[in-house]
Parts: sequence; C-alpha cells; structure tokens
Amino acid sequence: MEFHLWLSLVVICILGALSPGPSLALVIKNTLNGGARQGYATAISHGLGVTLYAAITATGIGILIVQSPMLFASIKYTGAAFLLYLGIKALMSKQQNIQFAQQGGALDPSINGWRDGFFIAFLNPKLAIFFIALFSQFVEPDAGWLQKGVMTATVGIIDMLWYVIIAFTMSRGPILEKLKSNSHIVDRITGCFLILLAARVVLN
Repeated sequence: MEFHLWLSLVVICILGALSPGPSLALVIKNTLNGGARQGYATAISHGLGVTLYAAITATGIGILIVQSPMLFASIKYTGAAFLLYLGIKALMSKQQNIQFAQQGGALDPSINGWRDGFFIAFLNPKLAIFFIALFSQFVEPDAGWLQKGVMTATVGIIDMLWYVIIAFTMSRGPILEKLKSNSHIVDRITGCFLILLAARVVLN
C-alpha cells in the first residue's frame, strides 16, 4: 500500500473512532465504576473486537455476513440484546454508584471490561458493512496478506489507542472526581442512550 493511501486510511479511522456512540459511553461508564484497569480492559478488548471484524472483512468473510440475511440478523439482534442488557444494568446501578462515591470511590466488582468491550464491538454487524465499504477503496485486487494485515492492524490500533486515551483521561484528577460525584446522572444518561440504540437496531 502506498504511503498516501495509508494516511488516508488513518484519517478515516481516526474520524470513525472519534464519532460518539455506545462504545464511548461504555468506556466512560466502566472507567467511572470499575476504575482505570476496567477502563483500559474495555478499550483494549474493544480494539481487539474491531480488529477481528476488520480481519474477517479483509479476508472476504465479511461479504458472506452481509449477503446472508439470517446470519446478519442473528448478529444484529444479539448485539441489540447486549446493548439492552448494558443499558438496563446502567439504569439499575444508580443507587449503588452513589454509595460507592460516598465510601470514597470503591469500585464495582461486577464490571467486566474485557467482556463488555469485545462484545459491544463484535456484536455490531454494521462494522462488516463499514469495513467492506472502507476496504474496497484501499484493497487492490491482487493485494497480499501484508497489505491486508497492515490495514487490519491500522484499524485496530487506532481504535484501541483512542479508547485507552479516553480511559486514561477519565481516570485522572478532577475529571474523575466530578464524574464520580455525578455518577448517577452519568449512568442514567448512558443507560437511556444504550437502550435507545438497542431499539434503533431492532427497528431499522
């Protein structure tokens, strides 16, 4: 892949990562309630989920997912169910989080960043469509494994680094304290947002 094409891919991936969505809400929530370690786990596992989807798409399997309505629908509705689960969990954790903040920032042991980050990425079949549309602009017909590997690694690393930066920022200094003092509001907003996204996935 030529360098200027790779830079174009980098810019597109950065803009995609910066777009607010359920992944950003989840990283913030898990960092707030589970601490920096769970925030980093969510960020890294999300990057791994995105990388896996990119690799599947680069090898052509992503096209099969899009062309198979039953497979696509099963992944789609499983993802919606997971978003709904996370949203309800966020709404129900309001009182618990207030108690944590009053005890000086105790962490929620039920937070599982490795699971949450990976599944919220991998249970999003729209990533297959996105990567097919994206990679079709960059992958040459005779592209080898090296070019596909570079593209896949670029997508995953950028996604992972962005959410690691978010987790790092959210777990430091006055930002964390301000968020903790308003954790019930953060959870309410996050929960509603995730539930609305789940409904949107089902209705679309």
